[in-house]
Amino acid sequence: MFAAVYGMTVLGLQAHLIRVEVDVANGLPSFDIVGLATTSVREARDRVRSAIRNSGYQFPLQRVTVNLAPADLRKEGSGLDLPIAIGILAATGQCLSSSLEQYVFSGELSLEGTLRPVPGILTMAISLERENQSFILIVPPENLAEARLVADLETHSSASLDQIIKAISKMGDFEDAILSRVTQPELSGTKVDWSDIHGQQQAKRALEIAAAGGHNVVLQGPPGSGKTLLAKAYSGILPLLSDQESIEVTQLYSVSGMLSYNGSLVQERPFRNPHHTVTKVGMIGGGRNLRPGELSFANHGVLFLDEFPEFAREVLECLRQPLEDRELTITRQAGSITYPAQVSVIASMNPCPCGYYGDQGRVCSCTPMQIQNYRGRLSGPLLDRFDMHVEVPRLNYSELKNNIDNESSIVVRERVMAVRQIQWVRLGSVKTNAEMTAKETKEFGKLTPSGESLLQKVFDSQHLSARAHDRILRVARTIADLGGSSNILPEHLAEAIQFRAL
Repeated sequence: MFAAVYGMTVLGLQAHLIRVEVDVANGLPSFDIVGLATTSVREARDRVRSAIRNSGYQFPLQRVTVNLAPADLRKEGSGLDLPIAIGILAATGQCLSSSLEQYVFSGELSLEGTLRPVPGILTMAISLERENQSFILIVPPENLAEARLVADLETHSSASLDQIIKAISKMGDFEDAILSRVTQPELSGTKVDWSDIHGQQQAKRALEIAAAGGHNVVLQGPPGSGKTLLAKAYSGILPLLSDQESIEVTQLYSVSGMLSYNGSLVQERPFRNPHHTVTKVGMIGGGRNLRPGELSFANHGVLFLDEFPEFAREVLECLRQPLEDRELTITRQAGSITYPAQVSVIASMNPCPCGYYGDQGRVCSCTPMQIQNYRGRLSGPLLDRFDMHVEVPRLNYSELKNNIDNESSIVVRERVMAVRQIQWVRLGSVKTNAEMTAKETKEFGKLTPSGESLLQKVFDSQHLSARAHDRILRVARTIADLGGSSNILPEHLAEAIQFRAL
């Protein structure tokens, strides 16, 4: 007695079609699962056995062998419970369906036979749609709305194993109509509006430039000067997510089990603020299952690194390559997975351990050695990858109480969107100035003779690197775009140079 059904497993951001082959033969009663299954898949033996019995069917007292093909692909997760159970019932003649192989099943089974949600359904649906085959995806009720985000794929659901067996055997119907769908939530809006920030005009100007060109920023200033508030308001002036970006963010949260089961796409840009005690795996991802980390969770959003020098050095150094390439490849013994890292990084730091070095109103109590050791926690190559270094001074009382002509986040966002439209037309794709290649930087970052003279003096006197040279040109290009200029003028270049203070 043999039967075959289809399931799916998700590895990274890729979903793979799995052929679940079930053989029921005479012999001593046993239940074996082969095909490079992880512990969570092998534990399906106990869940499937109880679910079949408690759903009113007979579990065969024979030798049951389940093969998950292809056998050389690692399978993980509890989503293969449902196809294994249906395969056993089909092999024993308790599930009669002439079109069983047109279905793809995914879902975890409880011991009583009800279906529980699994992560990664959106990734599965996208992969099946790309297969261009007439598959029908069967998912748990909580995952149905998520699966139907892919409109061109037929999806169904029922609450229990018994109801699914009756539906595919044409003895009943799927329960799609009675499954409630949570309405799509409205945008919650920006938690910190741009108008809530008093003073700090230079820092606000710098962050507007960073938002317009997609640049990474380091904020340096004494405690309480508003660095954290600026970073939280920064996400509100970024353009809204495009449809493609929204799907990518939702897909990443889906495979990580962080998506609510309401069938709505993530509409707001992520804002991730990991604590400085985060580990290297927590930051970039990895571990036994090669899960994404905070860097990937901030994809198309903001990664805020508060108390920048307090992070472990190995955690900070592992950010160097992703900040340059905008993607991260994790390679371990279990395999290799690439995660996106299209993030805007905002880091904040104090100028010294006590926080008051350079503050005219407070006396710094740190020794020169303490200041040197504190700043030495940040390597030169890492700081070189931040386009802008911004001083955030302490506010005086009049600046704190001044609430005149404070623009809202929506007004600033409109200017940022206008500049991004200019970049998309110039670069021919949805790219920002910060993502320009060396060739594009040379082509679109041309300077006037006076600008070349100024940059040469600064480059030689400050002993800048070639990377810093290109990043200054990219920031200057963004400033020129904000000013509505097609050429980079000396004043645009001078403003970009002042943002290399560190």
